[in-house]
Amino acid sequence: MSSFPEVGAKAPAFSLTRDGGGTVSLKDFKGRKLVVYFYPKADTPGCTKEAIAFNGLKAEFAAADTDILGVSADAVKAQDKFRDKYSLGFALGSDPDKAMLEAYGVWVEKSMYGRKYMGIERATVLIGRDGKVAKTWPKVKVDGHAAEVLKAAQELG
Repeated sequence: MSSFPEVGAKAPAFSLTRDGGGTVSLKDFKGRKLVVYFYPKADTPGCTKEAIAFNGLKAEFAAADTDILGVSADAVKAQDKFRDKYSLGFALGSDPDKAMLEAYGVWVEKSMYGRKYMGIERATVLIGRDGKVAKTWPKVKVDGHAAEVLKAAQELG
């Protein structure tokens, strides 16, 4: 199991099936900045709030030459439904085999009511134009997070 990527490290490569049935890969964003945010489950309260926040700042992210990619283990069909329900205007990657989630260190043991289980740690990684990790946010709290990531993307230049 990998650990969360360190700032300055080369971002782990990935290729995922995405909403709409195409694929999305790290190489698709070469020369651009990329926000990869990991969320536990489509259409749950915290994940919906986070997606809506990123979507609401989509124009500002675009102005900062920064793309957004949401990633969860949900099936593409669930991602499509989530995208359509909230009119999300960015790619949603599906990682049911957890390869990318493990490479980024966000597939972790969690605990609820004393029960241990594996799940996705809500986290975000900002990847620079050079393909290296520019900033990380492990264990994200949703409120104000998208705006904080936008600020970092703008400052990255």
